[in-house]
Amino acid sequence: MVSDVRLSPTREARAWIAQRAEAFVIPLCAAALGLLLFSLFLLSLGKSPATFLDLVQRGGFGSAFALQNSLQRAAPILLAALCVALPARLGLVIIGGEGAIVLGGLAAAAAALPLAGGPSLVAVPVMALAAALAGALWIGAVGWLRAYRGVNETIASLLISYIAIALANHLIEGLLRDPASLNKPSTKPIDEAFRIGPMPGLDVHWGLGIGIIACLLAWDLTERTTIGFAARVAGGNVRAAQIQGLPVGRLVVGFTALGGACAALAGFFEVAVVHGNANASLIAGYGYTGILVAFLARQNPLAIMPVAFLLGGIEASSGLIQRRMHLPDATVLVLEGLLFVVVLVSETFYGRFKAFNPHLWSNAPKGAAAS
Repeated sequence: MVSDVRLSPTREARAWIAQRAEAFVIPLCAAALGLLLFSLFLLSLGKSPATFLDLVQRGGFGSAFALQNSLQRAAPILLAALCVALPARLGLVIIGGEGAIVLGGLAAAAAALPLAGGPSLVAVPVMALAAALAGALWIGAVGWLRAYRGVNETIASLLISYIAIALANHLIEGLLRDPASLNKPSTKPIDEAFRIGPMPGLDVHWGLGIGIIACLLAWDLTERTTIGFAARVAGGNVRAAQIQGLPVGRLVVGFTALGGACAALAGFFEVAVVHGNANASLIAGYGYTGILVAFLARQNPLAIMPVAFLLGGIEASSGLIQRRMHLPDATVLVLEGLLFVVVLVSETFYGRFKAFNPHLWSNAPKGAAAS
């Protein structure tokens, strides 16, 4: 038996800091490497990385208008990221948020049609509920397939996302199409009274406020409740969770459904605030950006908020970059793609550096012997 030598108070403090520093240092290094690779990409095109970064700063964060635009874009990203982060607590990788957003927007627009002329205090909650229910059922089905049929959730969520987008396009261009929408098929506009205004003091819609509240509630659920603890146990070792009698199947379905509901609410706000109807513009890529945000934030709902704001600012600056640098609007997507790949690779480095893992430190003083 080896004698147990406890860490001194100073080393205990260092260990506490080291354990938490890993979750910040590795993503930051990954982001820096991604920016370096993107800079090489720009240089290969004869463009200046310094100019690009300056335009990102000016277009996303350099003025009150730019900040509001960034916050506006961050709103749906917050909710889309939760669609990835919540199931990730159970070790699941869900990438079907884009389909849930589109389906949620379509459900909200469809629910508003028979309520035209009615009170907004009834119609708006019904629209939000219809969107959340559509997203919960759609992504929850992925959880059910994973829990009870052993279907890989990553592939299933991606395929079911394509199905959701195709189904939405079919309905928008067919059964639910407004005859007056000629060049751009869409559903009938929702009643003007059902449109949601900006938050007080900000020219940003309530989707941002709901997204922040959802992140706070998600953190409370995963970190401070028995359900969240059970989800973490199941995510760490499914077999051990089953032996302990935890309802793993219900947890999988519940967390995937909750994530789908969050993403679908982003679609609801896109209809109730931005577009006023359901159309092809609902396919804006927020679901895919949410995947990057969730991974950069290490699936932490609190960390999702600043990361979503950062990515929202980068996307808000894309128009300025296109005009000033004469680059395609999709250049920002190249940056996001590089960041995502590098972040995925960085996942393999967690737990490998002695500096961040106190259990790898040598506790025993020189001369300590086994007994």
